[in-house]
Amino acid sequence: MIGMLTILLLIFSNLFMTFAWYGHLKFAKTNNLFYVILISWGIAFFEYVLMVPANRIGFTQYKFEGFQLKIIQEIITILVFMVFAVFVLGERIRWNYLVSFGLIILAGYFAFAFAENSKGQ
Repeated sequence: MIGMLTILLLIFSNLFMTFAWYGHLKFAKTNNLFYVILISWGIAFFEYVLMVPANRIGFTQYKFEGFQLKIIQEIITILVFMVFAVFVLGERIRWNYLVSFGLIILAGYFAFAFAENSKGQ
């Protein structure tokens, strides 16, 4: 599959970022926002360790455009968050969330279905 390494790195990077941004809602043992931010930054470091190479590989090796990389990233973010919200935060997925997420996934279709064959056109 085209771009599989990029996609795998983005999935793992999003796992870290989701826990950095939302994990404190479930797991924070302190209300001290300063400590929560420091812990989140520490977790987010690993997101960057994976995100930067994912984008670099996607751009240089797989020839994704920047716009395409961002749209892939957003779709993965939504999918990872849906799983996180249901299984970690215990939230329910409602119909309006599914429609919203579906529209973002539809953006992915438009980003790739009508893409030019080469960069810069």
